Amino acid sequence: MELPKTPSFRLDGKRALVTGAGRGIGLAAAAALAEAGAAVTLTARTSSEIEDAAAAIIADGGQAEARTLDVSDIEAARSAIMAAGPFDILINNAGTNRPKTMADTTADDFDAIMDLNVRAAYFVAQAVTDGLMAAGKSGSVINVSSQMGHVGGPNRTVYCTSKWGLEGMTKAMALEFAPHGIRVNSIGPTFIETPLAKPFLAQKEMNDYVMSKIKLGRIGQVEDLMGAIVFLASDAAALITGAALLIDGGWTIG
Repeated sequence: MELPKTPSFRLDGKRALVTGAGRGIGLAAAAALAEAGAAVTLTARTSSEIEDAAAAIIADGGQAEARTLDVSDIEAARSAIMAAGPFDILINNAGTNRPKTMADTTADDFDAIMDLNVRAAYFVAQAVTDGLMAAGKSGSVINVSSQMGHVGGPNRTVYCTSKWGLEGMTKAMALEFAPHGIRVNSIGPTFIETPLAKPFLAQKEMNDYVMSKIKLGRIGQVEDLMGAIVFLASDAAALITGAALLIDGGWTIG
């Protein structure tokens, strides 16, 4: 009897682009992909962070380079991505939040969140997929969404709007690019203990609320996301597209 063999989770020979890669989820994604064998390009607006991160990955035996890039500058980002690509894997991670009630939200708040979380993500994905199609290559796009792309949350009307939008974008992209062998999926983390989240989690009322919603009883760590990212990027997920992989400790089950 010839047994079926598990598809490889390795990413040797693949090139990956990670936005917002200087810290938190982006840094973890870059480290995970490099550990799996991919050559990783880390981008962010802060040069020192991604340069240090790339150096650490190289010191650990991985392949990495840092490219300073503001993904909200659509034309500059497209030019840089097209020149450096094609990339087999995109971790579309750059994002932000300004938690406020709807009554307190300003137009500037709305624009800042939507411009980075939706507009920039859309055009980064456009540049990467254009590069893949021009090269006749398949690929994997992973949009870093949130559990808040599936539920509502207090003081997060704009953030939820942006992440629900990103989920819709993921499904439409998956439909459009399936004939080209380009898979598009999202991950939906719960609250992860990152530099962005720590100030909010330090507030007792907020921490108590979060803990009451996470059924597994703990705040997420970036390591909780790394396996899912490698899985969706690899041949082990070859028949998965248009999916939302929730890594939320059970938040969204009710």
